[in-house]
Amino acid sequence: MSEIGPLPAGITRAGEGVDGTVWNVLGHTYWFKANCDSAFSFETLDPPGTFVPPHIHPTQDEFIYVLEGVFDLYLDGQWLQAKAGDLVCMPKGKPHGYYNRTDKPNRAIFWVSPARKLKELFDLLHDLQDPEEVVRRSATCEVDFLPPGSVPGA
Repeated sequence: MSEIGPLPAGITRAGEGVDGTVWNVLGHTYWFKANCDSAFSFETLDPPGTFVPPHIHPTQDEFIYVLEGVFDLYLDGQWLQAKAGDLVCMPKGKPHGYYNRTDKPNRAIFWVSPARKLKELFDLLHDLQDPEEVVRRSATCEVDFLPPGSVPGA
């Protein structure tokens, strides 16, 4: 895998992406915040009813800092809830998923370390509407979704 490069200095404003980059994936809005060898980050807007089902990052630790709202989380066999101000740590290899089961939108900052292929994945998923194709493309970029029905309550 090629190196991504060093982290450039600067500020990316809330609700904006680096170079104007924004991705729309199955109802979620993701604003690109940073990408370097050691980390990739993005801001999310997750409308009511949206979710990312249980999956595994075999090569990356992932984090969520909740800005607004409440996330129901599946993390390593447990159901948990994260609210504004909470930091969620999802170690590599541990199954996790997140859900907005409220009637209000959620906002959060997500990041993974190291970056690996996650920006490439978001580029591949932008405006894609077929969940099965999302799962297929995700596997090519080191994100493995669990089979549907394998997690009770998901």
